[in-house]
Amino acid sequence: MLRMNCLKRIPHAALAGLLLIVSPAAAQDTQYSTFPWFKQNMVVGPRCFTYPEPWEGPFTACTEADHQAWLADVTRWRAERRIRVGLDVSRYEKPELVWSQKAFMQAQAMMEDRYLYDPVAGHYTVDRYLNDLVERFGGIDAVLLWPDYPNLGVDARNQIDMIHALPGGLPGVKAMIADFHRRGVKVLFPMMMWDQGTRDPGAPWPEALTRLMIEIGADGMNGDTQDGVPLAFSLAAERQGKVLAFQPEGVVHDEQLAWNVMSWGQYDFGFVPKVDRYRWLEPRHMVNISDRWNRSKTDDLQYAFFNGEGWESWENIWGIWNGITPRDGEATRRVATIERGVAPFLTSPDWEPFYPMTRFGVFASRWPRDGAEVWTIVNRNEYDVDGRQMKVADAPGRRWFDLYHGVELKPEREGDNAWLSFPVEAKAYGAVLAIEGEPDAATRDLMARMKAMTAKPLAAFSAEWKPLPQRMVEVAPTRPAATTPAGMVEIPAGDFRFQVRGLAVEGGNGAGVDVAYPWETAPRRFHDHQMTIKRFFIDRTPVTNTQFKVFLDATRYRPKDDFNFLKDWTGGTYPQGWADKPVTWVSLEDARAYAAWAGKRLPREWEWQYAAQGTDGRAYPWGEAWNPDAVPTPNRTRALAAPDAVNAHPAGASPFGVLDMVGNVWQWTDEHQDDHTRAAVLRGGSGYQPQGSLWYFPQAYRNDQHGKLLLMAPSKDRAGTISFRCAMDAG
Repeated sequence: MLRMNCLKRIPHAALAGLLLIVSPAAAQDTQYSTFPWFKQNMVVGPRCFTYPEPWEGPFTACTEADHQAWLADVTRWRAERRIRVGLDVSRYEKPELVWSQKAFMQAQAMMEDRYLYDPVAGHYTVDRYLNDLVERFGGIDAVLLWPDYPNLGVDARNQIDMIHALPGGLPGVKAMIADFHRRGVKVLFPMMMWDQGTRDPGAPWPEALTRLMIEIGADGMNGDTQDGVPLAFSLAAERQGKVLAFQPEGVVHDEQLAWNVMSWGQYDFGFVPKVDRYRWLEPRHMVNISDRWNRSKTDDLQYAFFNGEGWESWENIWGIWNGITPRDGEATRRVATIERGVAPFLTSPDWEPFYPMTRFGVFASRWPRDGAEVWTIVNRNEYDVDGRQMKVADAPGRRWFDLYHGVELKPEREGDNAWLSFPVEAKAYGAVLAIEGEPDAATRDLMARMKAMTAKPLAAFSAEWKPLPQRMVEVAPTRPAATTPAGMVEIPAGDFRFQVRGLAVEGGNGAGVDVAYPWETAPRRFHDHQMTIKRFFIDRTPVTNTQFKVFLDATRYRPKDDFNFLKDWTGGTYPQGWADKPVTWVSLEDARAYAAWAGKRLPREWEWQYAAQGTDGRAYPWGEAWNPDAVPTPNRTRALAAPDAVNAHPAGASPFGVLDMVGNVWQWTDEHQDDHTRAAVLRGGSGYQPQGSLWYFPQAYRNDQHGKLLLMAPSKDRAGTISFRCAMDAG
């Protein structure tokens, strides 16, 4: 009897009896769906895969009978489960959604990514973005474009407003999506059902969001933090004559597979791969494994290949670059090439996970279709395996091909069976095709490409991960002033301990999180640097509407990208009573233009903090304890209110007498760049506090905190809560 690559600890019959005692449901459901064999959205393999340590007792390898018993049990569970939930799979047959069954490689792209949008030229660069992915790991089938979080909540714009604010408005977005479609890439956008604290959209979210997706020509939506996108979204789209694909992030209730034709797989990986529950219930359901923070993608890709499903290549994580290594990139190219080449097999209703393999740590799935078969194989070991790998049923005219290496196999026949021998590299992949007669042209082409691709082993590609270098944008000095200019405060020279931390919601303190200052080797969340600050001058208050209008009248300044510019002004002037309020709805570029006209510049972040904190390390400009009288009353409604006048809170003055540094409006300071992301450091926080979610842009009221706003284009960067103040060098 064939011995499998697995080990058992407790006899099958004994455990089956134990489960019948523990859980009566096992008799009518399955041993593997009750305690303890299911975990979230995963189905574990035969128990004999459990590896006992030597001191735990003897072990025996799995047998073919063990495999058949497991397969019969989980197959019976699948049939019963589909009946229990009344699973309607008709949406998988809709022509408009068939693409999702082949969307193996999906990228998540920040709209701010400089490979996707050129901020200097001011236009989308879809070809540059896609060409880079083709070069590094073979390209993608779908893209999830992310326009809102983590900036969402910096003001009252909701998730729909963030798409309208993208460069070029909706016409520009439609043209950008058309560029993806021209390259054969489907486009999804996220939906944030937690976005209940910003502007009310004026219609139920299912209606409002699907209407927008239809207008811009998107193909689907990803449900951020959602355990299943509600049916209401599919129905809303279909009422408007459009079928959209929906892809929840979290665990899906089984009946929701009827209208969620895609989902994310966020797995708890182990040495033995697991069967994706949703893929098992409906093999046409596409799962894209999302494991954004892991530096190595081997687990992601091997679990995906074993399950015949996809992967989420998520490198730009909210502006934090976690790029895949050259080895992972090459592995992705190979996995994607095979999956695309055998895609019809990977939706087979007769999928057989854990097909018996002879070598320990090598696992396979068998995918039969129309008399042919494909096996997707992963080697979980840290060493190569070679020789006899699997035994298959023989038949006259049957031929087998090593798809991964692009060569025909020479079987060793034993009666009605044949042994197949081939190598599988450590932590790598294999694929076998069985057909009758000659391979067709598509198969020959696939084999030729794989033979050329695998001539170099994966071990020859670097698996070293490195953070992306980041640089701070230089700020040109001003003409020095000998005496304090009007409206400014002199900040004396001094030694200063610059301690600050970024408040990004995610990322921990890994390399690449937050920003890197010139004295740091890589971005990190916590910053601590002793420095000597030269004497300089800083505006006593943020620039007011009155001051900004003087600039406009003197220069006739009008930005090229003027969407949202001075959005709260009418007829070229600010509302009545707003003269002494800080100007808002100005981009970083607008602020720099004003500063240059005034003979000033924006303050470096450490200058801003020194002016707010002095030399005693105080938590707030006025002292160590929070003082609500020193700041505006927080606005916790869904509508944005006007900021307070810049001189309304004298109790909030810093040790140097600088006003309005905290709690009224955010203030532009430095810009940081890497090859993919631009970001500005915001200081001071604002009075706007959207409620209902921890995912909104966090406030930074303390002197040792800052916000990091991702930059894309002035139209999107401008906000109703962001202003600025200027600095000037001293002679």
